[in-house]
Amino acid sequence: MEPRLNCPGQSRIIYGMAKHSYQFPRDWVWGVAAASAQIEGAAFEDGKSESIWDRFPKQPGAVFNGDAPEGACDHYHRYEQDAAMMRHDLGVRHYRLSVAWPRIIANGTGAVNDKGLDFYDRLIDALLKEGITPWVTLFHWDLPQVLEDQNGWLNRATVDAFRVYAETVVKRLSDRVHNWFTLNEMPCFIGLGYETGIHAPGRKESARLVNQGYHHALLAHGHAVQAVREHGGRKARVGLVHNPPTPLPLTETDADIRAAQENYSALNGQLMAPVFLGKYPQEWLEKVGADAPEVQDGDMKLISASTDFFGLNLYAGSFIRADEDGGPQAIPFPKQFPKGDLPWIYVTPQTLYWAVRHAREVYGVKTSYIAENGAAFDDAMTPGGEVLDLDRREYLRNYLIGLHRAVDEGFDVRGYFLWSLMDNYEWAEGYKKRFGIVHVDYQTQQRTPKLSAQWYRRVVAENRVV
Repeated sequence: MEPRLNCPGQSRIIYGMAKHSYQFPRDWVWGVAAASAQIEGAAFEDGKSESIWDRFPKQPGAVFNGDAPEGACDHYHRYEQDAAMMRHDLGVRHYRLSVAWPRIIANGTGAVNDKGLDFYDRLIDALLKEGITPWVTLFHWDLPQVLEDQNGWLNRATVDAFRVYAETVVKRLSDRVHNWFTLNEMPCFIGLGYETGIHAPGRKESARLVNQGYHHALLAHGHAVQAVREHGGRKARVGLVHNPPTPLPLTETDADIRAAQENYSALNGQLMAPVFLGKYPQEWLEKVGADAPEVQDGDMKLISASTDFFGLNLYAGSFIRADEDGGPQAIPFPKQFPKGDLPWIYVTPQTLYWAVRHAREVYGVKTSYIAENGAAFDDAMTPGGEVLDLDRREYLRNYLIGLHRAVDEGFDVRGYFLWSLMDNYEWAEGYKKRFGIVHVDYQTQQRTPKLSAQWYRRVVAENRVV
């Protein structure tokens, strides 16, 4: 590892006076994040076609209350207001957004919808006007339904369609966008979409088909990297976003750390080894046997093309200790273990540190960003119009302290995007669960910064955990 310069202001007591602690490097990126299908609304305006997330809520029981993203946060019409809010109410200068494929190429392939590109032109310009740097994700789950009707990510033709879409977007926006994420969370849009059926398109396919879908998604990542390299300009940077299962060593002993990293490799090898090592792990290939994906000549070279950073989406980890043979043994969470308003958000602040460290030490990842971190809580507005989400504030504060440890130890992590900018359409949970640091009244579209937003504004202003 090549350590970065230690940042000033570590926690020390000098003559009885405490210096500021948890200071981040001067060039640290503080941002917020959101996704097209979750906030834009305008699901069928200006030539946008149906996405799998417009169709999925029509399946009985698929989405809470049958909620659909058609209205969402009406960001499509309120983007200027939202950009101003980010800058002036939240104080952030970086925003991670995604582009909706069905807005750009309605049929998945073929004619480009100029009105769709025009919207992202206006959005990018509004952000830049406010001094906000856009970080653009090319795919955040909203596959055109027409491609799903042709077998979606299980069809290799979808990879070819994505290549054209990625090239189209990069060519149009690269004069103003220099930071690109390729795809967001393959375990969700492939694993939850085609294996468990929890997310759109709601399918439960065989292991062989699911593994092939993952391989196609990896190929799409490679094509997106290629598009940025060829059309993004000399300032362009690009990386994948992954939500790696993150084992946490029960004790920081050599044995437990080795066990945790062995478990990390086993859980993440199918997706991270092709990207960073250029091959599928032999142990995984032997395990899946005949269910391994078909790999064509040139696939692994494309998938493993060099990237500039790795985006980590992190919410909770799980605890591992070494068993009698030194292998990983999972420690179950007791029922009273603290968690957010979703059963999988266990409050484990050390997750950010270990995710950065594991990625570096297991797969050689040099530079990383926290592309998402946050939590859903059961927010309530006071009679005075405040949302005092102290639970979210405490969650975020402790996770940032964990992240600061990675910085302090010299790992090359360079920024943090809080999920999410505002309450939004939470996929299969509909509008029931709220992740935002800005409250949204979905009836009036009134935005109200929460207590956590006020706190985060100060974090950004002082570049430290306050």
